[in-house]
Formats: sequence, C-alpha cells, structure tokens
Amino acid sequence: MDNMIRLFTGAVFLSFFAIGIAVAIFYILTLSRALNKCHPASRTMEPGMVWLLLIPLFNLIWNFFVVQAMTKSLANEFRLRNIPNADPEPGKTIGLAMAICGACSIIPLVNMITGLVYIVLWIIYWIKIAGFSQILDQVPASAGPAPIQAL
Repeated sequence: MDNMIRLFTGAVFLSFFAIGIAVAIFYILTLSRALNKCHPASRTMEPGMVWLLLIPLFNLIWNFFVVQAMTKSLANEFRLRNIPNADPEPGKTIGLAMAICGACSIIPLVNMITGLVYIVLWIIYWIKIAGFSQILDQVPASAGPAPIQAL
C-alpha cells in the first residue's frame, strides 16, 4: 500500500511538472513570436534568447532583461510602424512588477504572498504581450529601420 501511495504521489508530481513546463513553453512562444514580429533593427534582444527563461533560478534574473527588451523592442516597432500607443513603454510596469514578485518568491514566508501575486501578474503580462503582438499583426511592417534604443 505504501508503494502505491508513493507511485501515485510521484505521478501527480510529474503531471503538474509537465503541465507547468507546457504552460511555460506557450508563454515563451508568445514572447518569442512577439519579438519575431519586430523588425530586426527594432529588437533589443533576439527572439531565441527568451528561451533562457526555462533555466531554473537563472530565470528569476533573466526575467528583468526579457521585460526590458520586450518593452524597448515593442516601443521601437510601434514607432517604426507609426502605431499610436497609450503606453510609451509597452508592458514595462506590469512586467517589472511580475519580475520583482518572481524574484521575491524565493524568500521564505514572503513567497506565500509574492508567489500568488507573481502568477496573477504573469498571466496579465502574457495577455498584454499577446495583445501587442496582435496589434503588430494588424499593421503592416515597413521596410525602413527603426530607431534603436539601447537597454
């Protein structure tokens, strides 16, 4: 009976782990595709670099770089395509809040609050980036290079 419980517990853990990885892959695909839609001169990060978010613990720091690069790249691309955007730094505020909560979620006791807030902010950020990506789909890209802003 004890072996059955261990087997069941292991199967449940592996199932949640697999679902978590699958969700993370879809999230990263959204970010990567949004960067791919930006003219290469508009990008401050190559789309493939977002896949580094799959590295445990490193992703807590890399998240800050991804948020900054997404913000600059999208702002550059919106300027290039003359897309009016109410937010001059697309997704930066929610993205940084998400990254901060993610980094704080490794602190014992604090993680009970920041972990839940991180998940909510992560979902909101994901939806925002997907929305920006849809905007890029609606406005054709021009051939000229975008003004580049460094990180």
